Amino acid sequence: MSARQDQFSASGDADDTTARLQSVLETVPDAMVVIDERGLIDSFSRAAERMFGYAATEVVGRNVSMLMPAPYRDEHHRYIERYLRTGERRIIGVGRVVPAQRKDGTTFPVELSVGEVQFRGGRLFIGFIHDITQRRRTERRLDELMTELAHVSRVNEIGQMGSTLAHELNQPLTAILAYLGAAQQLLESNAGRDKVRSMIERAVNQAERAGAVIQKLREFLGKGRTVRHLESINKVVEEASALALIGAKQQGIRTRLELDPAAPMVAIDRVQIQQVLVNLIRNAVEAMSESATRELGIRTDAGDGVVTISVSDTGAGISSDVAAKLFEPFVSTKAQGMGIGLSICRSIVQSHGGDIQVRPGASDGGTTFFFTLPVDGPKP
Repeated sequence: MSARQDQFSASGDADDTTARLQSVLETVPDAMVVIDERGLIDSFSRAAERMFGYAATEVVGRNVSMLMPAPYRDEHHRYIERYLRTGERRIIGVGRVVPAQRKDGTTFPVELSVGEVQFRGGRLFIGFIHDITQRRRTERRLDELMTELAHVSRVNEIGQMGSTLAHELNQPLTAILAYLGAAQQLLESNAGRDKVRSMIERAVNQAERAGAVIQKLREFLGKGRTVRHLESINKVVEEASALALIGAKQQGIRTRLELDPAAPMVAIDRVQIQQVLVNLIRNAVEAMSESATRELGIRTDAGDGVVTISVSDTGAGISSDVAAKLFEPFVSTKAQGMGIGLSICRSIVQSHGGDIQVRPGASDGGTTFFFTLPVDGPKP
């Protein structure tokens, strides 16, 4: 066979291989876009045509940035230049969620995976693009449902505390009536202004006390969107404890609050983390209802990039069988419990990038629940 025939045969084999490869790639369900070192589109699959609304003839030879919304469109060319110059990778070989733009101008989220191949003395970059619009919708709906369920759980928690809260509010209201009645009598008897002023000031103090309880309830029962800010975890623990421990002293419970002064600020949704704390503290209070010794420990500890918050009681304890599935939905140690409180606590903590666990207390019984929160917030 002549050299010319060899060359023709090799060319034919290459064309045949390319055709077979193209037919395989056309069956890939994800969109595929191939670009060269200049960012110009070399190949545009049929799935890409359906996804972006362009025909291949409209995009081949044009810059791939046309498939991106601003400001990513302007940044893409600089990214290719930097990669060719330094070899620094940001997307190549690593899946990433990025925004894309259709022919009609609408944007949508995609998961992009990019590979690199040597071809004809140069480099080509192959992008596989998966539309995750529906996944994002599902995630948003799950977040909404989680928020609704958490709100129901908070309402249920407060409902169980109804008689205790009524007592806590009745005390200042009764005192207000008594002080105002005394002030009225002093006015009728022409007593001195100082005595009347003293009675009114006491009534105001009691009104502020009742108002503080109501404000805590309003914040706790709030049905807002999940919003995370940098918060002092010690302050969050103190506020949650003040609400959860209403009426605990009357039950003979001694509380020990140990807050690590080195505990840093953490990026959290304050109401959600307080919900976790209120649930754990109220559970601890109930667990000690039949105990001779009633001691409750709440503490924070900082270290190794996390803050650990623990709630310990001296109740009857929890069996290992129950402890193993305690955070599963509809598992409860209470006769009238819904079985969703601890499951929601776990979801909240995990959404913050932390973990929640339970372990037996000291040798005299009891239980300790503890959860962690990363100092730097959850990883994206």
